[in-house]
This record gives sequence, structure tokens and C-alpha cells, in this order.
Amino acid sequence: MKRICVYAGSNPGTKPVYTEKAKELGMELAKRGLELVYGGSNMGLMGSTANAVLEAGGAAIGVMPRGLFRGEMAHSGLTQFYQVENMHERKAKMSELSDAFIALPGGYGTFEELFEALCWGQIGIHEKPVGVLNVDDYYSPLIQLVETAVAAGFMPATHKELLIVDSEPVKLLDKLATYKRPNLTNKWNEPDQS
Repeated sequence: MKRICVYAGSNPGTKPVYTEKAKELGMELAKRGLELVYGGSNMGLMGSTANAVLEAGGAAIGVMPRGLFRGEMAHSGLTQFYQVENMHERKAKMSELSDAFIALPGGYGTFEELFEALCWGQIGIHEKPVGVLNVDDYYSPLIQLVETAVAAGFMPATHKELLIVDSEPVKLLDKLATYKRPNLTNKWNEPDQS
């Protein structure tokens, strides 16, 4: 692994631990010589992660749609900054540049990016590891939702192994580094109707 894509909130959230763990992750990325790929903002957990990477001597690469956000939201001190035309291009570029994905706490945008990375892994578009940093049990309800989907027959049990979970940045990065793609069973369980 050379680069990790981090999806994160553009707000800091209500608990200081969210920012603390974002910074910890950033420092650990730099310590391991891993480059950060992220949405390019200087705000919230996104900015905290990027700043921690840069302050620790690491590389941070931002990808942001042209004209979508106010100018002051773009981080001006990044190692590289890509401007793209829209959100679809942003996600495609971030995926292209990255060897793995991590979701920090965030909102709809973070959830959408996380689930797209998981779905793309599930259907074989990529074989990259996808993890969540479960800070203060932030992602525990989502993990329970995945369990519910398995129990309700909407996802094979082997597919939940595509989501790597830990509450500590060091441990999560260790898990991503040793990731072996699970042997996925067929996504569809209905008999062929033809």
C-alpha cells in the first residue's frame, strides 16, 4: 500500500475524540510513509486529518470538484490538489489514486462514499480493503445494519467481511496492511428463472 483514501466529515462533530482520532490517523499515515488521498477540504475531520499528515512530514493529496464549495474550504497547503468537474469524477479520481479506503465519522457524503467503495469491492470493480475507524462506537449502528442485512437474506455472510473495523488507527491500518480479500459467495441466492 502506498496511498490511503480517507472519507471524513467536513464538520468536527460534537465530541473532541473525533478530531483526536482523525489527527492520530493522520500522524500514523505519515509515520508509515502512506500518502493521504481525501476530499481536499481544510475543514472538519477532513482538515484535521490532512493537517496532521502534513505536520508529521507526510503527503496529502486533495480532490475537489471545481466551483462546488466556497473557495476558503479548499486546503491551500496540500502536496497535490486535483480539481475535477463533479462529485462522480471526484470519487473516481480518489479511488484511482488509492490502495485502500478508511471512513472516519461523517454524514451522508461519508456514508455514500463508504458504501460505494464497499459495493465496488463486492461486485469486483476493485479488490482494495475498506475500513471504518469506529471512534466512540460511531459506526456501531452501521455495523449492526450490515448484520441485519445478512440476517434478513439481503447479503451473504461472507460479504460482511469486506468491511474492516477497528476503533484505533494503528490497529485499523495494521488490518488493512494484512488484508486478504474474502472468498465471496454468490451475491444472488434466487434460483435461475430462465
